[in-house]
Amino acid sequence: MSVSRVAGTPDYTFSGADKNIPILFAGKCLEKFYAATMLTEIAQTDYVGEIRTKGDKVIIRTIPTVTIKDYVKNQKLDLEQPESPSVEFTVDYAKYFNFALDDIDIKQMDIAMLDVWSGDAAMQMKIAIERLVFQTIYASPDAANEGATAGKINANINLGTSGSPLLMTRTNILDLLVDMGTVLDEQNIPEVDRWCILPPWMVAMLKKSDLKDAALTGDAVSPIRNGRVGMVDRLTLYNSNLQYLSSGNTYVNFGHKSSLIFVSQLVKTEMYRPPDTFADAMKGLNVFGFKVIQPTAFGTAVVQKGV
Repeated sequence: MSVSRVAGTPDYTFSGADKNIPILFAGKCLEKFYAATMLTEIAQTDYVGEIRTKGDKVIIRTIPTVTIKDYVKNQKLDLEQPESPSVEFTVDYAKYFNFALDDIDIKQMDIAMLDVWSGDAAMQMKIAIERLVFQTIYASPDAANEGATAGKINANINLGTSGSPLLMTRTNILDLLVDMGTVLDEQNIPEVDRWCILPPWMVAMLKKSDLKDAALTGDAVSPIRNGRVGMVDRLTLYNSNLQYLSSGNTYVNFGHKSSLIFVSQLVKTEMYRPPDTFADAMKGLNVFGFKVIQPTAFGTAVVQKGV
């Protein structure tokens, strides 16, 4: 089996005669992937179905800004015809897994190892995709949502820079989270569906701060699954090791769910018998794409661990 890709255009068509696609295993992989990933929590995922029907490109319709005008009694009204360009979103990333279990091992095991391994494949796929997303989008915020003079209105909020990162301690971590909320406030971003991705050492600082656990809201979904920690100042906090790192700096992203588009589809999952061996094998192909489509609702802070 091989996957061919035409230059400039993703091509995910398999060649060969083996088309045995077990729906059971495909469903389990996809279910476990979405249970583990936080991207489905912090990004818009409404366009996942579009991959099946339209292929590699999705057209996203944006909402125009309507102008509010003053009114004088008996005046003639100006008629506005708002227009807002659509955004073309390209699903141009793909990752795969391919593993085999020897027939002898299958006979000697008392559990369904292919099922177990498919679950691990889903988790490893999640890690690979989230690492790529977080290490790409960090550089995409609006100019007013990053740097030492962040803030659309007052430009007086310091979110750190690559040359002068914020040194985080348990005494100032709450200040940073509040500042992130203020940055979004000054962009008139809705208060619901806000989020922030923190590295584990910042989560630990938060738990040791004056806040401790008192203001961390509970979560019906186990943090082991999607990394959710709780909520502070309208920001739903997630724990992740996958942020972009450079020269000792950690780039901490925050924003609103409307800022990021993420689509992912496990388009192929096949069980097959590899040649030249006695084994059952399983392979899967995941195509996905992501894009910050509303930079004003997305921000980045540059931090380092302080004393």
